[in-house]
Amino acid sequence: MSESDPPYDPAQDGAQMQFDGRMAYGDYLQLETLLQAQRPLSDAHDEMLFIIQHQTSELWMRLALHELAAARTSLQAGCLQPAFKMLVRVARIFEQLNSAWDVLRTMTPSEYTRFRSRLGQSSGFQSHQYRLIEFMLGNRNPAMLRPHLHHAAVVALLERELQQPSLYDVALQLLQRAGLAIPASVLARDVGRSYVPDPGVQAAWKQVYQSPEQYWPLYELGEKLVDFEDYFRRWRFNHVTTVERIIGFKRGTGGTGGVSYLKRMLAVELFPELWHVRTEL
Repeated sequence: MSESDPPYDPAQDGAQMQFDGRMAYGDYLQLETLLQAQRPLSDAHDEMLFIIQHQTSELWMRLALHELAAARTSLQAGCLQPAFKMLVRVARIFEQLNSAWDVLRTMTPSEYTRFRSRLGQSSGFQSHQYRLIEFMLGNRNPAMLRPHLHHAAVVALLERELQQPSLYDVALQLLQRAGLAIPASVLARDVGRSYVPDPGVQAAWKQVYQSPEQYWPLYELGEKLVDFEDYFRRWRFNHVTTVERIIGFKRGTGGTGGVSYLKRMLAVELFPELWHVRTEL
C-alpha cells in the first residue's frame, strides 16, 4: 500500500457504519452505565485501579454464580456432562480472578494510604456475591448474614440459598443414587449449616477412586470439584499475600483482623473428603 492509496474503509467489506435507531456494541453492553460507575473519592491516581479491580471481580463472581446455579440444577437432574462444562468454566473464572491480584499488586503501600481513609468501613468482606458463592459451595455460616441486614433483598437472597442443598450436598446425593453408602445423617443434615466431614462419605469416594471405570461419571465429578477448589484456594492465598504486601498486618477497613482473618479462611475445605481420600489411595 502506497501513501497515495486511500485509507481503508471497512464499509467496503460490509461493516455496518450507521447505527441510528439500531443496536450497537455500547447499547448491548450498556457501556454508558458501566463506564460511569468508576467514581473515585480522592485525587489519588491509584484509586481508579482499586475500584476497577473490585468491580471486575464482582462481574466475574456474577458469572460464577450463574454457572454454579446451573451446574447444581443439572446435577440434580442427573445431567452430569453439562454440569462438568459449567464447573470447568467456574474454575477458569477463578483463574481470571487470580490474575487480577497481579494487577492490584502493582500498587504500593504508599499509594494505597493516599485514599484508604475514603473507603470508610467498606470492605470486600461485605461482598454479598462472594458470600453467596461460599454458601452455594457449602461453607455456610448464618452469622455472615449480619453484614447485610441493612439490605433486605440481599438477606432474602442469602437466606434462600441457605434453604437449598449446596453443590456438594447434591454431589453426595448422586453418589447415594449410584448405590454408594452415604450415611443417612449426612443426607438428612441441616443444609443451612456448614458441611462437616464424615468418614462414611470418605469411604464412598474411596470406592469411586478405586474403581474409576465403574464409576466414571462420579470420578469425573470428583475431579471437577477438586479442580475448582484448587483454583479457589489459590484465589484465597493470593488475596492474603496481596493484602499483606499492601497493608501489612493492619486491621481491614471492615473491622476484620485483615491478614489474620484471611489466613483463617485458608484452612476452610469445601469438599473435604475429596482431598482426604487421596491419603488412602
